[in-house]
Amino acid sequence: MKYCFGVDIGGTSVKLGLFTSEGDLLDKWEIATRRQDHGVNVPSDIAGAIADKIAEKGIDKADVTGVGIGVPGPVTEDGTVMKCANLGWDVFNVNERMSSLTGLTCIAANDANVAALGELWRGGAKGYKNMVFITLGTGVGGGVVIGGKIVHGIHGGGGEIGHIVVNPTETDACGCGGHGHLEQYASATGIVRMAEKMLLTTARETSLKQLPAVTAKDIFDAAKAGDGVALDLVDTMCAYLAQALSGVAATCDPEVYVIGGGVSKAGTIITDTVRKHFDSNNLNVLCGREFKLASLGNDAGIYGAAYLTLNNG
Repeated sequence: MKYCFGVDIGGTSVKLGLFTSEGDLLDKWEIATRRQDHGVNVPSDIAGAIADKIAEKGIDKADVTGVGIGVPGPVTEDGTVMKCANLGWDVFNVNERMSSLTGLTCIAANDANVAALGELWRGGAKGYKNMVFITLGTGVGGGVVIGGKIVHGIHGGGGEIGHIVVNPTETDACGCGGHGHLEQYASATGIVRMAEKMLLTTARETSLKQLPAVTAKDIFDAAKAGDGVALDLVDTMCAYLAQALSGVAATCDPEVYVIGGGVSKAGTIITDTVRKHFDSNNLNVLCGREFKLASLGNDAGIYGAAYLTLNNG
């Protein structure tokens, strides 16, 4: 039997998975992300955790095809991290560093891109080869996969759909310093920001006015219950998301769009509303695509990282 490892590096913990080469998850565990001293210990901690698991399971190292690694920052196609603020890393080649530490073939990519591969391999986009993955959480991330391969971009910035400009007249700043980015409307913080502004000005009745502090879940729950203000907020959010994805569609024409992240737990109200706006924005040849919800949850990263070793990124 052949094995591979998938590693998903987060700001507080590193998730690791041991897989068969067919995609069966045999074991998963976590270690703490030691960000002190610019994250200098993170690579050796990961290497140690993999070595320990190989010993624990009695695996012959020759039967391990490789280690895939999702990194929370831009990564070029050759595995070079273009600085990673979340870990304190400067520019260096993760593939080379991790291969040296583990004695195994290691392949790194951006974590959102890796999660996209996971959903393509074993999740919401299983059976497809061309997809766009959108993560709606505190921010908006994404990954583009064409022909089963990640679109990295020359500087590792491929798939950063959260920073597509959808409203050039926006005066509030995005977390990145720009203005009118998709992340300001389609993230959990973005829809709450829109709600807070609306509640200050609207005279319409809404259950959201009764809450001490509105959350994204509150908005979606109210929308599902038929609250008009909440429905308008969801519609606006999804219209902006569809606008951004229309631009992506005209660029790479994927088969399927998979929506994940914490906000996606709201369910089909998101995919149905985005689909409505998407088809009204596009050329006929780009319409009628599938919109699906992600199915791997927090495991998408380790699945996709493992797939890197089998698909060479």
